[in-house]
Amino acid sequence: MISYAFPAATQSNVNAQFQNWLQSDLWPEARARGISAETFNAAFRGVTPNLKLPDLVMPGQKPQTPRAQHQAEFGSPGNYFAERTVAGVTSGGRSRAGRHAQSLAAIERQYGVPPGIVLAIWGRESGFGSANIPHNAFEVLGTKAFMATRRDMFRKEVLAALEMVQRGHVSPGAMKSSWAGALGQPQFLPTSYLEHAVDADGDGRPDIWNSQVDTLASIANYLAHYGWVRGRDWGFEVKVPESVSCALEGPDRGKRISEWALLGVTRVNGRPFPDHELRAEGYLLMPAGRSGPAFIVTPNFYVLKEYNESDLYALFVGHAGDRIAYGDRGFSAGWGRVDKLYRSDIAAMQRGLEKLGYDVGGADGLPGFRTRRSIGEWQARNGRNPTCFPDAGLVRALR
Repeated sequence: MISYAFPAATQSNVNAQFQNWLQSDLWPEARARGISAETFNAAFRGVTPNLKLPDLVMPGQKPQTPRAQHQAEFGSPGNYFAERTVAGVTSGGRSRAGRHAQSLAAIERQYGVPPGIVLAIWGRESGFGSANIPHNAFEVLGTKAFMATRRDMFRKEVLAALEMVQRGHVSPGAMKSSWAGALGQPQFLPTSYLEHAVDADGDGRPDIWNSQVDTLASIANYLAHYGWVRGRDWGFEVKVPESVSCALEGPDRGKRISEWALLGVTRVNGRPFPDHELRAEGYLLMPAGRSGPAFIVTPNFYVLKEYNESDLYALFVGHAGDRIAYGDRGFSAGWGRVDKLYRSDIAAMQRGLEKLGYDVGGADGLPGFRTRRSIGEWQARNGRNPTCFPDAGLVRALR
């Protein structure tokens, strides 16, 4: 998280502009949406811009990429799966699976989402409700709607937060969020709360701050809304033979799982793929290319990415969900060594690939599946062993 310290005079000037923006810009739209003056004034009483938040743009200035972020070190995907972190989610999930067994069974019947997945998200997002979520949501959302790089997005969110208060779902004082404006135990943005939050305990309002049952049902409802396929798994760790190109990765290069099996892709535990999965489509996922675990994932994996767009986040949730349900077992394959690189190095390599006509999904310094498979295709065309993952030699060759 990158933040900046501004001089006191600057803060005073920004606050004056912020207060003017609230009254002359945000309030007219809020009023047109049915927000009362009482609600609006209560929400922003005493609120001033929080200039310590990341990704802010001073009024009248253009966005700039901070050098510290530009030079962030690129690390192994395996860092995301530190055993202490995974074990905390899985052990916490198992203990709560018994405690909430009846509610989780009802939630699965209604929404089709297995208990392990719901519990894994709950644990990952807020430590099962134990994480400190201290910020005034209207301070965060108001600041970002006024001066963040994604002002339009946060304007929608602050208006949705006002609607939550207007409907009586929560008081302004109880509206606590993360530094990014995410709310409560499932870490929903306000628009997600309005669309997906569920009153599962029957007290008359969806309470994602204090009600564990509402939290669990709301997570499941969110996933169901985005297309969770009842009865399908999220994916399987597999062995991928050298004869199968790592450049086949991605949701747009899917095959029936029976076809992957015919190509020699096998589950690491030696068991066959379930019969009902063989007839359905699956997708190759190799988050570290040939230097880490490989998976055949289902459409449900991409539903998990609707919660957080990171491949590693979705993989963490699926993996932790399996461990909650079936017992602790780590990935069969280890994560290989990663050369010391910066995100700027990866971005330079991506730009080099783009110049050669490859679709890398944008030169952002993050090697998503389009970058990984582009690397593999370039390596194969240039007589190299396809690894589908960045290294120092590739950066030198392509920048």
